[in-house]
Amino acid sequence: MTVTATDSATLTPRPYQSYTYAYPHKTAYRPLSPAPRLADLWAGESRQSLSLYLHIPFCEVRCGFCNLFTRIGAPDGLPGRYLDAVRRQAAAVREALGDAETPRFVNAAFGGGTPTFLEATELDRLCDIAESEMGVDLRAVPLSVEASPSTATADRLAVLAERGATRLSLGVQSFVEEEARAAVRPQHRSDVEAALARIREAAVPVLNIDLIYGIDGQTAASWRYSLDAALAWRPEEIYLYPLYIRPLTGLGRRVDPAAADREWDEQRLRRYREGRDHLLSQGYEQVSMRMFRRADAPPQGPDDYACQTDGMIGLGCGARSYTSRLHYSFDYAVSMGEIRGIIDDYTATADFSRALHGRWVDADEARRRHLLQSLLQAEGMPVAEYRLRFGSDPYADFPAELDTLAARGWLDGDRAGQLRLSAEGLAHSDAIGPEFFSPDVRAAMAAYETK
Repeated sequence: MTVTATDSATLTPRPYQSYTYAYPHKTAYRPLSPAPRLADLWAGESRQSLSLYLHIPFCEVRCGFCNLFTRIGAPDGLPGRYLDAVRRQAAAVREALGDAETPRFVNAAFGGGTPTFLEATELDRLCDIAESEMGVDLRAVPLSVEASPSTATADRLAVLAERGATRLSLGVQSFVEEEARAAVRPQHRSDVEAALARIREAAVPVLNIDLIYGIDGQTAASWRYSLDAALAWRPEEIYLYPLYIRPLTGLGRRVDPAAADREWDEQRLRRYREGRDHLLSQGYEQVSMRMFRRADAPPQGPDDYACQTDGMIGLGCGARSYTSRLHYSFDYAVSMGEIRGIIDDYTATADFSRALHGRWVDADEARRRHLLQSLLQAEGMPVAEYRLRFGSDPYADFPAELDTLAARGWLDGDRAGQLRLSAEGLAHSDAIGPEFFSPDVRAAMAAYETK
């Protein structure tokens, strides 16, 4: 059955529409003409609570569900040329920030792709760029790094631990080898366990394990098996992701991305609820639909949506940067040929002083963004905080959307105090997010040509 946004009989939207971790979505970005100078964009922006994100667009394999900006492997010399370009970009950004106010960074993250695709010496170079060019004291702020089992080697982990990494996120997805193959992520359970042992030996304070539900052939029993295999390592955090099948991905070439049906929706909802309830019973607290944190885990500062706040500086051709007025990045693609071309263009770039692709954020979009970032967190949003920032009430700004959520039983909490999703509302986060997208953003996303 073809996916539709809403079931006509129940008026309940399909639960798995879009993972709203950033708004506006990157498919709403367009080439900027004229391309604004970074110095002008950052003029007047606060420098006292900045985030740094460094993107590495390389992986040893590409999983069947992945539509991230990454390429498989890297010819000799490409990682070095890429890091040279990151250094040039960092120098341009630091110059654009100026000297009037010393930048203060409150967190940092290395993502991708797979940052640990880089060799140990290259990871050292990446850390040097963050510290020497951007002025981030990596040992003084939370530093999160993504890794895969095959690249979480002892020498790489030693570099990251020594340079101040406080969180290591390992993409496991499933401890069942047949399910990993079904998701086009071939891996052996023994290799995953060995990687987890190395991470624990490296003594990085927070271990996160990513798991996926909704894989073809997955059952309640096999899902519980993966959950318990993850719990055996007592990870401080666990992320539970629903499987999506997207255009131009490995799975998208096998299955029509629009061919999902209610049966698969219900299956994923069952797996989500089983996973949620099991983790809650094991002493984990729910932070968002996807994120669960052990109650006794050390604090890590901002949570999963906070890296998307204003004042984020992204370095690398797959990274986004956010000022209060403009979100910007480089071009985006999913297909291997297009990605290779964008990476090649990036490594050949000498002048990084202007923003090339992005989307301007007006007052209405800023309200939508703030509400989404807060509402999709389990703790919700203080209404007074929204009023203080925008001088208006969220119920007045978004009456139809919030009334609809309340009618579905997806809102919980005090209308005048805390705007918060109910447990069932959190389960439908991927349906709620798109309902707050503006008409302009919807139109831009619909017009985007996947490449």
